[in-house]
Amino acid sequence: MSLEPAADQRFFQSTTRDFLASTVPAGTVRALGASGTGFDRTWWRRGAELGWTAMLVPEEFGGGTISGRPMTELALVAGELGRACAPGPFVTTNAVLAGLTPDASRFAAALTAIAAGETIATWAVYEPGRGFDALSPGSGATDRAARTRAEPDGRGYRLNGAKDRVESADQADLFLVTAESADGPVQLLVPADTPGVSVTPAWTLDLVRRTARVTFEDVAVPADAVQVGADAADAIRAQARTAAALTAAEMVGATDTALAATSTWLFDRYTFGRQLASYQALKHRMADNKTWLEACRATATAAAAAWDDDPVSAEEAISIAKSYVGAKAPVIAQDCVQLHGGIGVTWEHDLHLYLRRITLGRALYGTPEEHRRHITDLLDTAAA
Repeated sequence: MSLEPAADQRFFQSTTRDFLASTVPAGTVRALGASGTGFDRTWWRRGAELGWTAMLVPEEFGGGTISGRPMTELALVAGELGRACAPGPFVTTNAVLAGLTPDASRFAAALTAIAAGETIATWAVYEPGRGFDALSPGSGATDRAARTRAEPDGRGYRLNGAKDRVESADQADLFLVTAESADGPVQLLVPADTPGVSVTPAWTLDLVRRTARVTFEDVAVPADAVQVGADAADAIRAQARTAAALTAAEMVGATDTALAATSTWLFDRYTFGRQLASYQALKHRMADNKTWLEACRATATAAAAAWDDDPVSAEEAISIAKSYVGAKAPVIAQDCVQLHGGIGVTWEHDLHLYLRRITLGRALYGTPEEHRRHITDLLDTAAA
C-alpha cells in the first residue's frame, strides 16, 4: 500500500485545498459558526462540482471517480476538510450515497440531485440515549420497541420516533432514516418537508459541523423509498463503513494542521533567550505526537485502501483506523493546546477549532470503545 497519492489524485487534492483556502479561511469558519447557518449551500454546490459527492455515484447518475478508487479519493477530500476545519455535510452525504447506490435505479432521482449538490441528504441513525448501533444492524437488542419504528400501512410505511445527532439536519432536504420494523432493520428516504417531520437544532461542540434532533410523527413513506431486511442491513453496514473511514481521515487532517501550527509556535516562541523547540522535554513530546500522527495517517489510509479493494471485508481495517485515530488524535490535539501555553486556551486562537472538530469526530460514527468491541465481534465470527 502506498501512502502517497498518485499524480491525478494529488491534483484533485491540491484543487480541493486551494478551493478551501480561498473560500473558507478560519475567519469565515468562525463567521459561519456565529451565524447559525453552518454552511452556505452555494458553496456546497461548488464543492460538489469538484467531485466531493460524485465518487460513490455511477456515471449515468452524474458520478464517477478519478482513478477508480473512490474511497481513497474521498479520504483525500476529508483530510483537506479537516485541515481547513471546513463546514459542509461531507461525511453524512457520502454515507447516504453508499447506502443508496446499490439500489441506484430505484433512487436515481435522489442520487443525481445529491451528486450535483442540489439536494442535501443526511443520515438519521442515532437513537436518543444510545450509541452507534449501525455497526451491528439487526442485532438482538431487547428494547427495539423503544426505537424509531416503521410499520407497513398497505401503501408503504408509517414512521414514528426520534433521532438525534443528525448532521446538518436543519439544512437537509432528505433524511435517510435507519429504523426498526417487524421485518428487522429498515431504511426510509424521507423528504424534510414531509408532514410529521420536525427538526430541533441542538448545541454541538464543533462550530460548523452542526447536529439536530429530528422527530417523526406518523410520517407516511411510500414503499419505493424503503429498504427492508437484508438489503437494509447491508446498506446500513456500508454507510457505517463509509462514515467511519471518512471521519478518521478528516480527524487526521485536522490533527496535522494542529501539530504543524504547534511546531511553528515552538520555533517562533522564545523563553529565557532560547526557542521553546530547543528544550529536550518538548522535543520528546513533539516526537511522540508526530509518531502517533503518522500512525493515524497510515491506519486511515489503509482503511480507505481496504474499502476500495473490497468494501465488505474492509470492516476490520476501518474499525482499527477509527478506534486508533479516535484514541490518539484527541491526545495530540490536547497536547498542542498545552504546548501553546496560555494562548492555546483563548477564543481568539484558531487551535480550539481543530480541537472541537477532533473531539466531535471521536464521538461520531463509533467511539474507539465501540469500534474495538466491533473488532472483537468480527474476530469471534471469523473464528467460529
